[in-house]
Amino acid sequence: MATTYLDAILAAHRGRVAADDRPFERLADEARAGPPTREFAGALTAGFSVIAEVKRRSPSKGAIDEGLDPATLATSYERGGAACISVLTDVEYFGGSPADLAAARDAVSLPVLRKDFTVSLADVCDARIMGADALLLIVAALDDSELSDFHAFATELGLDALVEVHDEHELERALQVGATLIGVNQRDLFTFDVDTDRAVRLAPQMPEGVVRVAESGITGPEAAAPLAAAGYHAVLVGESLVRSADPSAAVAALRAVGEKTDR
Repeated sequence: MATTYLDAILAAHRGRVAADDRPFERLADEARAGPPTREFAGALTAGFSVIAEVKRRSPSKGAIDEGLDPATLATSYERGGAACISVLTDVEYFGGSPADLAAARDAVSLPVLRKDFTVSLADVCDARIMGADALLLIVAALDDSELSDFHAFATELGLDALVEVHDEHELERALQVGATLIGVNQRDLFTFDVDTDRAVRLAPQMPEGVVRVAESGITGPEAAAPLAAAGYHAVLVGESLVRSADPSAAVAALRAVGEKTDR
């Protein structure tokens, strides 16, 4: 069987989970006792929205901005009109951390997504404990039981779950667990190449009531325009915003795409 770039990352995360000896019930109690979350999915339904990402590096692109300040960047995103913030918390492969998420969230009033590789119920607890308002569930990384259990537990804890899919089969699996916030990742798991037709192809297959997010390869307004036209509520954008000389203006330019599109 061919392997994907996810395999090594998931193996590392599952190895960490196997070595985690924290009592689960204690974690769950701490997660349940957290303060109220900010509504993530609901923030994406007022016009064409931007989830702006705090991202230091990636396995495919290497370093993007290793020395970025999460609070400063998040504040710039908010000033540009971002609806939500996404923060990479994976340390080994993306250079992020829970501290990045905490710093970004403390600096803004926006809901924040923990962008990481959720492979256990403890990971769901950790997302809530570190202050996230939403977490990522990658369908390709989980079996049906994990996907269902993690989605249900996230909902119990007050977290929104952005369920990420790459194709029709994964979309069907996401819908079977009741996902109402679905992201389509346009990056191929095998080659890293971006398929700009992927999200457009999947959009009409999502039922009414699903908040639709397009991810990866969105380099600016021209790349976002067909996604807005296809009916996406939001785009999740990292690299191009982090590299921008003016992240606030870059977010505003993406948002303006929706004003020019009848969706």
